[in-house]
Amino acid sequence: MVEAERFVEGAARQLSVPVADLLHAPGGRRERQVVTGACLSVFEERDGWSFVRAEADGYVGYIQSNLLESAQEATHIVNARATHLYPEADFKAHELESLSMGARLNVLSVGPRFAETDKGFVPKAHLRALDDTEHDPVTVAERLIGTPYLWGGNSAFGIDCSGLVQMGLLACGLACPGDSDMQEAALGEDLGNRAPRRGDLYFWKGHVAFVADEETLLHANVHHMAVAHEGLEEAVNRIAEQGDGPVTARKRLELTK
Repeated sequence: MVEAERFVEGAARQLSVPVADLLHAPGGRRERQVVTGACLSVFEERDGWSFVRAEADGYVGYIQSNLLESAQEATHIVNARATHLYPEADFKAHELESLSMGARLNVLSVGPRFAETDKGFVPKAHLRALDDTEHDPVTVAERLIGTPYLWGGNSAFGIDCSGLVQMGLLACGLACPGDSDMQEAALGEDLGNRAPRRGDLYFWKGHVAFVADEETLLHANVHHMAVAHEGLEEAVNRIAEQGDGPVTARKRLELTK
């Protein structure tokens, strides 16, 4: 509950560019990011800045108003690590821009190799229908192996630990908060004495990782400065030795097969 002089419903908008930062304050630090087509509610606009809520996870922040456009119904989402938007259905055409995994698009028609959207043409092999959800969040996250680490990042151009987990879970139709402390509080049930399995989550203070198999983690981390696999025991010991503390929780999610 908050106190304010007035409350508004919020105007529906979406992001018009490949990726943008959600800021703590106008011109301030990055908190998280949103990508093309992200559904946003604008609550206030002032001096070229909009205070918005990302509808995917409820995260709020400031974004430059000129990066927003009228909301449109999306039909498809980019499910490859990244793709290109072309002015015509021709791979040799000069691309208009790059799009990240998770970008939402309105497909108008589908040809032999390209899908026509209201923004241009995208290889249809890089898209899936919005209602055709994935089933393994780790498989989704593994498409981002090698993506550079970026604190607060949520795209194929740069991503952090909680951004990676969120990318995987949202693709599977599972609600997921934006930050690792929120994820630890909201996701799954304690693993207890059970052995880890693919899809489990390991948490530290300020960090989260997927379990890829009984002996391996997948996470976006500063040690590799990228999304990478790392031995589970090796990671637990390394993180403790560098002074970031022990594992604070091990969680298991209920995943739809």
